[in-house]
Amino acid sequence: MKNSGICLLGLLITVSSIAVAQGVVTPDSDPCSLPRLKATVDWPQTGLTPCHTGYNPYEFVLSPTTVPNLTLHWQYTAGDLLIWAPAVANGVVYVASYDATLHALNASTGVQLWQRTHVAVNAPAVAKGLVYCAAGRVVYALNAATGAVVWTRSMGDFIDDSPTVADGVVYVGSGNAINALDAATGAPLWQYMTGDLVDSTPAVANGIVYVGSNDNYLYALNASRGAFLWKFRTGSIVASSPAVANGVVYFGSEDHHLYALDAASGNLLWQYTTGDVIDSSPAVANGVVYIGSSDNSVYALNATTGARLWYYQTFESVLSSPAVANGVVYVGSADDDMYALNAATGALLWSYRADFVIQSSAAVVNGMMFIGSNDGKLYAFGL
Repeated sequence: MKNSGICLLGLLITVSSIAVAQGVVTPDSDPCSLPRLKATVDWPQTGLTPCHTGYNPYEFVLSPTTVPNLTLHWQYTAGDLLIWAPAVANGVVYVASYDATLHALNASTGVQLWQRTHVAVNAPAVAKGLVYCAAGRVVYALNAATGAVVWTRSMGDFIDDSPTVADGVVYVGSGNAINALDAATGAPLWQYMTGDLVDSTPAVANGIVYVGSNDNYLYALNASRGAFLWKFRTGSIVASSPAVANGVVYFGSEDHHLYALDAASGNLLWQYTTGDVIDSSPAVANGVVYIGSSDNSVYALNATTGARLWYYQTFESVLSSPAVANGVVYVGSADDDMYALNAATGALLWSYRADFVIQSSAAVVNGMMFIGSNDGKLYAFGL
């Protein structure tokens, strides 16, 4: 038995060594492609990639075996609510606080590198040395190393969601519109008007933009031109941000349903009813969809059929969107706790209590888990 353990440890070390040895590139031709194995991995925007699957397949340190040993490495006090997910890129954590301040922190130590006020009230996105964020009616591109403003673009209406960056384009909602901007210059490329406010962060996959609206529809638009392709009507507001995997788009609605649609046609494949509103966004990993609901539950569903595999009950609403890495689901709850659950069984592996509601989603990279809280603190956990 002891020799078996040594063999398993050797295998894990070998896999990790391979990960360090490989190169790194995310092909521009496929914005949903994950980076190849490398020494460090980034979580540069909501849901990791423009497809927003919330799944990091290159986490080798944290696992169902090691996660029970997670400890707090550092915490950073931002001074206001941390509702939105952090982004992690090139050893820096970027997080926006409710007072419209963007904070840049050393990912290893939590030491502040810079901060800029009045630029961010949502989750930032990082690409090619720039950080994209929005506050009020304005989209900002900041130098990722210094926080200096590179360009701004006024959208003419309030921005309630987070930007998504894919293949040199920034996609962001403002008022009743979804907009596409040139990522290098901020120049407008196109705009499409929905029937009501856009509170959903867009997902981009295979040349299509998917975004929800308060007019109860999920829209699919041509990513290059903004041309309408199809829309799917739900029974209520679609504030949940979609995730796209294997030709299927998954999203929740405040009508209590999680939907799975054919990504090309918009045809309904299946729907699952939870016990309350879904404002959480789904994560998709290894044939399973994970979603939180205001019925105090986290659900795991078969991605092909919608059959429930398991659910885990917290003590308050789950507004946080799950993140998945190496067999573990990370999610926060309005009961002030952050949870790590076994992705296969839903069993509780670890939890930590903050001083207030956890509405933020986690970023899980390089043996670390980063998550914000409405207590105004960003928490960083590791082994």
